[in-house]
Amino acid sequence: MLSQLPLRLLPCQFWAHWRPLGIAILCWILICPSSAGAAQGIAQYGKPKYADGFAHFDYVNPNAPRGGTLTLPNPDRRTSFDKFNPFTLRGVTAPGIGALMFESLAVGSADEVSSVYGLIAEDIKVAADQMSVTFRLRPEAQFSDGSPILADDVKHSFDTLISKLANPQYRTIYADVKQAVVVSERVIRFDFKVRNSELPLMVGGLPIFSKHWGKKADGSHTPFDKITFEHPIGSGPYVIESYRAGKSMIYKRNPNYWGNKVNVRVGFFNFDRIVYKLYSDDAVRLEAFKAGEFDALVEYRAKNWAKSYVGPKFNNGTLIKKAFPNHNGAGMQGFAMNLRRPIFQDARVRKALGYALDFEWLNRQLFYDQYSRINSYFQNSDLSANYNGETVPTAAELKLLKPLQEKYPQFVPEAVFGA
Repeated sequence: MLSQLPLRLLPCQFWAHWRPLGIAILCWILICPSSAGAAQGIAQYGKPKYADGFAHFDYVNPNAPRGGTLTLPNPDRRTSFDKFNPFTLRGVTAPGIGALMFESLAVGSADEVSSVYGLIAEDIKVAADQMSVTFRLRPEAQFSDGSPILADDVKHSFDTLISKLANPQYRTIYADVKQAVVVSERVIRFDFKVRNSELPLMVGGLPIFSKHWGKKADGSHTPFDKITFEHPIGSGPYVIESYRAGKSMIYKRNPNYWGNKVNVRVGFFNFDRIVYKLYSDDAVRLEAFKAGEFDALVEYRAKNWAKSYVGPKFNNGTLIKKAFPNHNGAGMQGFAMNLRRPIFQDARVRKALGYALDFEWLNRQLFYDQYSRINSYFQNSDLSANYNGETVPTAAELKLLKPLQEKYPQFVPEAVFGA
């Protein structure tokens, strides 16, 4: 009843030069850092993979060629936009704003589950009691208008996001953060209400913007929830070149971007311009791709993947159709039965329902053999069970399985333990 659909990508001929563009979204990482002292990286388990002073992440090409334009379609279901402010509730934000124009104090690496490294922050120090975390900001860090990023800007960003002027999700995310305290010009401390190993991570992922964003010529400020098409003052590698309201966005590389030599940014952001074109629906978008209006398209529907990406341009190699292995945590799809209801409390009933769902038939008839079974709720992660009918679990896993095998031999067969 569990299945996995691999990620589908449709790259153009120069997709190979593309590098990840977005700031890392940190909400999925949990950390329990050491209190030994300040460091660029902190990890939940043991030590971060990358030691202080590392040159770049292993998975990037530090010598990747730079230049050119990458043109992309709607990245999600939005078909228009009416603001540049991604932090307020009302309206639809232009695509790319958050990833290309704003940065956070720290970012995660793509080859670890539980480490973060300072970006705007030069180093990070978690208190011994884990009731606060302190970030020291890089002296070279600056906003797109050339002004330095100071602790006052970080506090302003935090205080604004937890106010009623911003999307309520931020008040939920930072509910256990007591306050942001300006220690000095470039040192900011966050105090916590409770001891929670996730909190240093959560404030590390805080998006930072200038306290001058929304400031008018007369010195007054536009209320944060009224900021719409005022150009953001962030610290990201791109700025807005031009736009057609609701139709397209064109970003250009900021020639004065401060972070080009920062190790967590080396190898990223290699295009001079990034263009987003928005289409009214999936069918129009697909035909636009076939006509060469943009460079790459991600497909999530098995039927579309099997039936729609065909024709002369695919046959002659003008358009390249390719499936990439999904190395991220895959998650699961299935039915969860409410065991509080008597009808589901009999394991035989649950097993019968499992047999009633003919996965192989569904996969063949409805999903064009694009799905594959998974053998863990944590597929493609370090937490995934190792046993797949061919390999033997680790010694630590066997230690946990043995008592279960003795109690439930029908569910933990002897074969799991090897010959």
